[in-house]
Amino acid sequence: MIKKVVANATEALEGVEDDMTFMLGGFGLSGIAENSIAELVRRNVKNVTCISNNAGVDDFGLGLLLQKKQIKKMISSYVGENAEFERQMLSGELEVDLIPQGTLAERCRAAQNGIPAFYTPAGYGTEVAEGKEVREFNGKPHIMEHAFKADFAFVKAWKGDEAGNLIFKGTARNFNPNMCGAAKITVVEVEELVKPGELDPNFVHIPGIFVQRIYQGKNYEKRIEQRTVRK
Repeated sequence: MIKKVVANATEALEGVEDDMTFMLGGFGLSGIAENSIAELVRRNVKNVTCISNNAGVDDFGLGLLLQKKQIKKMISSYVGENAEFERQMLSGELEVDLIPQGTLAERCRAAQNGIPAFYTPAGYGTEVAEGKEVREFNGKPHIMEHAFKADFAFVKAWKGDEAGNLIFKGTARNFNPNMCGAAKITVVEVEELVKPGELDPNFVHIPGIFVQRIYQGKNYEKRIEQRTVRK
């Protein structure tokens, strides 16, 4: 069996360099690769492009990389609760490509499955379609979107085994499964790492073939962006 288990985030991010393109799973702060992001901050990589639904919040998640001006371009669906993301975008300090959420997910999935491009009606007639090929299907115009090309995908799962098989939990499933295998190297951090055969195959969401490196993370904060409670 190919050895996929690494000791920690430092070993998992071997080969990460400036000017690379990264995919990062998560939705808001749910299911983000906290340990891998912390290691990116520690390594102080520069001029990177990040493909992620959003950029966390000001002081957590990808917001930490934005604070240190490590990101040159964000490819996202929305700005969210990150004021620094908004400030850098409006000031022109940060290049931002805002795309429909479904298109973001499909461009990840296309890369995962080796599909170079696809057509979608989402975004036709808006700025999203500028400069893109348009074709009509069943009387409806569609724009062509290309699959993403990334150097690393950083994914968070609930459980995984040493072969790379993964189980996601609840809403933390989000973009994480689509990003597995969608980059040259997929790095997965899990809350619980088990031996092969311990996971029920009926509950495995992503098979190990899509994973190159896996490690057990630690010290997860699992913050909530906005907490609403009754009086």
